[in-house]
Formats: sequence, structure tokens, C-alpha cells
Amino acid sequence: MAAPLRAIIADDHALFRQGLKSMLRLEPSIRVVAEVERVADLAPALARTPCDVLLLDLQMDRNALAQIQGLARRVRVVVVTASEQPSEALAAMRGGARAVVFKRFALETLMDAVRAVMDGHVWMPPELQAEVAAQMGQSGGESLSSREQEIVRAVALGLRNAEVARRLSISEATVKTHLNKVFQKLKIRDRTELVRYAIRIGLVSVNEKIP
Repeated sequence: MAAPLRAIIADDHALFRQGLKSMLRLEPSIRVVAEVERVADLAPALARTPCDVLLLDLQMDRNALAQIQGLARRVRVVVVTASEQPSEALAAMRGGARAVVFKRFALETLMDAVRAVMDGHVWMPPELQAEVAAQMGQSGGESLSSREQEIVRAVALGLRNAEVARRLSISEATVKTHLNKVFQKLKIRDRTELVRYAIRIGLVSVNEKIP
């Protein structure tokens, strides 16, 4: 049996932290190893308590959003927020968060998001995804050719380069060439950022499976 995921809860509302911790005790696949109520306490908590996922409330501090990029280099960040503003969710994802979950959702939805990010994916509520895509105006895809969009979509669905090559009947070297051009065009560094981009412009749905 796999060891449970280690989680840190970061929220300035004690009742919410206690309630979430109590609910997570019912989930054998996850264990809360620490909790913090101030953004300033996050770095020390991560230094002394190794964890797999950080459940972060964006509203706990005005600096929470600014801290995501640094935190995301150390742990997978799942934003748990009462705000349903697409602009805040988009900023969080751009900053490095792997998922955005609304506080009004059930624990099952939060666990779906946690499992997704631990599998290397990103997660966002479908309704928020649609609003973010509309806010972006679908404009991001216009800089990519149709072939590049096909490859981005395939990569975002989790296919490896060799699998993309077989699916599109092209060589693996050609896939790599296209991806390098895409990374340069979009000024992104890795496949995780590419997945976020594909979701933002509507090339894939958050919970879409490989057809």
C-alpha cells in the first residue's frame, strides 16, 4: 500500500483549517503534516516538514499570490479559495499553482484535484475554465500553426513524444522540433506550463481523457 500524501494546510481561518483537517482524516490517501495561518510561516514550515502538496488559501494574505511561484518550486500548490474570480485563478495558475478549487466544493472534488496534480496534471473547475478561456479570448492559439496546436493538445493530454509521433504519423524528431518552436513562441519552459497554456486557451478540457 502506498504511503499517504503529506499535506500542509495554509489558511488564516482556524475553523476552516480544523474542519478541512477533520475531513481529510477520513481520507487514508492523504495526511495533514502541518498547518499555518500566515504566509510568512510557509517557508519555515516547508523547511522543517517535507510535504507533497500545499493547500493554500489565496485570501489569507495579500502576499499569498506573489509567493506561489517560489512555493511551486518546492511543492505542488493547490489553491483552495472562496473567490471565484477568473482573474485570480488565472494569476495563480500562471504563478505556478497546479489546481484551483473553490471552498464551496465537496471534499471529493478537492481530492480529485490533489490526485490530478500528483499525477502531473493541472485541475480547474469546468465553469472557471470556460470563463478563463473566454477572458483570454482564445487569442493565445493564433500564434501556433494547426500542426503545433495538434501537438500541444496531445502533450496536454499526457502523451509522450513517441506516442504523439505515432498518433500524428510523423517522426519523433519532428515532434521535438515542433515543441521547441512552441516553447520559444510562447516563452514557456516545460510541459507543465504547456498544459496550463492548453487549458487556458481551450485546446483541452481540465478533466478530458485521451480519446
